[in-house]
Amino acid sequence: MAKSDTTKVTNIDSITVSAAVLGDLLGVSERRVRQRAEEGIMVRASKGRYKLVDSVKNYILTLKLEVAGVSAELAEGEINLEEEKGLHERVKRHISELKLQIMKGEVHKAEDVEAVMLDMLAAFKTRVMNIPSKAAPLLENRDAAYIKDRLISEVTEALNELKDYDPKAFYSEEYVEESDYEQYDEKS
Repeated sequence: MAKSDTTKVTNIDSITVSAAVLGDLLGVSERRVRQRAEEGIMVRASKGRYKLVDSVKNYILTLKLEVAGVSAELAEGEINLEEEKGLHERVKRHISELKLQIMKGEVHKAEDVEAVMLDMLAAFKTRVMNIPSKAAPLLENRDAAYIKDRLISEVTEALNELKDYDPKAFYSEEYVEESDYEQYDEKS
């Protein structure tokens, strides 16, 4: 093996290749490379030469958009890669913002809310269903006013359990206390 074959390369941003090499790398014809260059996907460095890294990144982004069903074509039949990249970055930013809100406990995942609410409602149902067996012995041979007061008291107690929920029960595993977040932010 020649020495140049084993040299460690740390940056390939400046490499340019011919349409034949780029087509071979991507599994398309030279003509398709030239067509994609006309569409603004392959990045020309000079006549017959293409920037390898930028062209491959754009090609992959185009394939991802096509797989996702995003129409990348404009009215003129060309792709506006800058606009598509901007949309992609906007989606990534939105996802990051949502993750941060989840971590801070400002937004809750549907499955977390569902689990907590199911637990709360199951406990409430059990509590309400136990009222008759708990109250019956106490209400035997009592007047109507006492029975009414006792039942209102039992129902109110059951309802108070619902209002006394712990907001922390809704936090996902990714939740970070505000003080932890501030400490991290100060270190950054």
